[in-house]
Amino acid sequence: MKANTATKQPKPSCAKKRWIEQIWGTLPFIFLIVLVLIIAIFFQRIQIKKERIAAEKSAGLAQEQTAVNVVTLDIAPSPIRDRINLPGVAAPWIQLKVLSEVKGKVLKKSVKEGEHIKKGDIIARLDDRNFKNDFLSIRSSYNAAKASLNRIETLQKIGSSTQARLDETFARVDNLEAAMANAALDLERCVIRSPLSGIVNRLFIEEGQYLSAAAPVADIIQINRVKVKVGIPESDVDAVRHLNVFEVKIDALGGKTFRAKKHFLSNTANSMARLYNLNLVIENVTKEILPDMFARVEIVKKEILNGISVPIYAVINRSKEKIVYIVNDKHVRTRKVELGLLDGWRVQIKSGLKKGDRVIVVGQRNVNPGQEVKIVRSIKDMEDLMK
Repeated sequence: MKANTATKQPKPSCAKKRWIEQIWGTLPFIFLIVLVLIIAIFFQRIQIKKERIAAEKSAGLAQEQTAVNVVTLDIAPSPIRDRINLPGVAAPWIQLKVLSEVKGKVLKKSVKEGEHIKKGDIIARLDDRNFKNDFLSIRSSYNAAKASLNRIETLQKIGSSTQARLDETFARVDNLEAAMANAALDLERCVIRSPLSGIVNRLFIEEGQYLSAAAPVADIIQINRVKVKVGIPESDVDAVRHLNVFEVKIDALGGKTFRAKKHFLSNTANSMARLYNLNLVIENVTKEILPDMFARVEIVKKEILNGISVPIYAVINRSKEKIVYIVNDKHVRTRKVELGLLDGWRVQIKSGLKKGDRVIVVGQRNVNPGQEVKIVRSIKDMEDLMK
């Protein structure tokens, strides 16, 4: 029995062999894990080294860069206007074409082109002899009819005349009286007078010329005040509707600016251009504005009295952001900004800048963030840059 039990116990050499086999079976996995760790450490060291080299390179580059000369704008609040400039044309306040009311030959011109005249002044005289003869003839017939009426009235009172004859004579007297008034009016119309005060812009007649009724005689204009006619786009009608005062610049007068008031804004658009007609009035006492002069009308749609603004070219596009460069402690700093109204070459900065900031307006394309710069000039207004 003891001999059999002894034979069933495992030999130590077999257990050791199995243990060694298990260790060798796990070695590939252990080796793989160690290899992965070594590769990860290797790449981490490479990345750290690259970052250190890049930082050293950037620092060296910054040291090598010389200070760039720049011009800065000191930010200060100022009015900003959302405005548009539209073309317009000056026109006389009143323009009237005088016509002949009767036909006849021109005996005399009493005015010259360009002459200032008053209401009632004589422009021309027509030959009135025919009209005078007609008037005298009708007046004689009227006087005879009037005398006949008096006699018939006397006879009718004593019964020697009928009522019908009296009524007929009354009608004849009335007709002759009306004809005499018309003849007197035609005779008066042989003297052509100005219906208003103004300037004789043009004469259409010559002495000896025969005129028919309704023939043009003269063109009279008033320019002591003038109208400026402007076409307003549909998108700007609502803004114009709430405005009463405008600035008008006349190029022919060296760009001189005049104050204009709204006179009339049409309620319908021009069928061709789809523009709404706006008439402005300018007091033109000196008469320096002449009809048909080209005008530029400035329409302020919106105004911000104390806004922050910079030149539009000082704003730099970076990806989807808008930035400007400012100078702080002689070094360039980046400011992200939000844009607003555009006023000519200026743009409103809604956020990102404050009063006292120094924005680079000359040299901003040649600098980098953190770079040292030299301010060669600091201005308060962009117009100072032109001086």
